Amino acid sequence: MGAKGAGEDGDRRIGRRALIVGGLAAAAGTAALARDELGRLWWRLPGVEKPRTPGAVDFAGARWVAASDANWRGADRPDDFGIDMVVVHVTQGSLDSAVKAFQNPGHKAAAHYIVGKDGRITQMIRELDVAYHAGNRDYNERSVGIEHEGFVDRPEDFTDAMYAASARLTARICARYDIPVDREHIVGHVEVPGTDHTDPGPHWDWDRYLKLVRRAGTAQADQGRTATTADGTGG
Repeated sequence: MGAKGAGEDGDRRIGRRALIVGGLAAAAGTAALARDELGRLWWRLPGVEKPRTPGAVDFAGARWVAASDANWRGADRPDDFGIDMVVVHVTQGSLDSAVKAFQNPGHKAAAHYIVGKDGRITQMIRELDVAYHAGNRDYNERSVGIEHEGFVDRPEDFTDAMYAASARLTARICARYDIPVDREHIVGHVEVPGTDHTDPGPHWDWDRYLKLVRRAGTAQADQGRTATTADGTGG
C-alpha cells in the first residue's frame, strides 16, 4: 500500500515549479516554452480547476469511490506528466480497509485502483491525476498505481480472478499510454527507489502476470478491430 506521508510530494497551487519554468523561459527568451507551460499549469491558478465528470472511471466496469483529495493532486496527464509505468501494490489488508484508508485525509497516500480477490475493480483517483502511492515524486507523476487486496505472505490471496482482472486493467493502461509490457515498465512497489515497502512480495507471480497482460492486450486489440470492422469503418 502507498506509504503514509507520501502525500508531501506536491500540491495543486501554482508554486516553485511554475516560478522556475517562468524564470527559465524569460532567461531564454522563449515565448513558445512559456505559453506551453502556462497551458499545462493554468488549472493550478487560484480558483481554477480542470473540469471533472463526477463518478467517471477510466476502466469500464470499475466502480468509483473517491479518495480524499489530500491523498492525490490534480494534473492533466499525460499532457503535463507522461505516463510510462504501472506500479503493482498489495494492500496488506482487506479491500474495505484500503478504501477507508484512501478516504482518510490523514493517510496521505492512495492508489488509482484497487483489485479485489473476487476480481472487482475499484477506482479512487482518475488516471490523469497524480496519486500518492509510490512514496517517490517522480514515480508518482509518471505511473498508475494498482493495489491488490491481500497480504504479501499469503499466496492464496492472489486468486485467479484477481490476476485476470488486474491483467485486463494493466493491459488497457499500457495500450492507452503506449507502455511496453515488460518488467522495466510494470514494477512492484518494492522496486521504487527509496521505498521501505516489500509488496507485492515473493508470492506474486510476475511471469504469469505478464503473460496474462499480454494475452489481455491482444484480446482487447482484436475486439477493437472487430468493432471497427462491424461499424463499416475498417477493412
